[in-house]
Amino acid sequence: MRKMVAAFVTAVVCTLGALMVPAAPSMAEEAQSAVEQGKAIAFDRKGGNCLACHMIATGDLPGNIGPPLVAMAQRFPDKAKLRAQIWDATAINPHSAMPPFGKNRILTEEQIDLVTEFIYVQ
Repeated sequence: MRKMVAAFVTAVVCTLGALMVPAAPSMAEEAQSAVEQGKAIAFDRKGGNCLACHMIATGDLPGNIGPPLVAMAQRFPDKAKLRAQIWDATAINPHSAMPPFGKNRILTEEQIDLVTEFIYVQ
């Protein structure tokens, strides 16, 4: 009898434990999270500070030194080229006013990945 009760209690505890474990985020939720994190870095005056030079649809007080960041997926069908542009714009245009965020270690590699995710959906 004790063995049956112990087995029943174990089964109940395991079942309740499984119900309490949060579900893993879906791929769409992870992508949305990356976009939101990238937006926070891009809009941060001490981070990417993209709004200092670029117009971005959801940003306030944009600059106009750089091109507006619109239709980025059409302008950069290869997301890796967009990332390379953010990492070091001077590689393609040595006279670019855009700071080389990766080359000069202004942003980390992870931050550049997140900013790329955000800018790509603009």
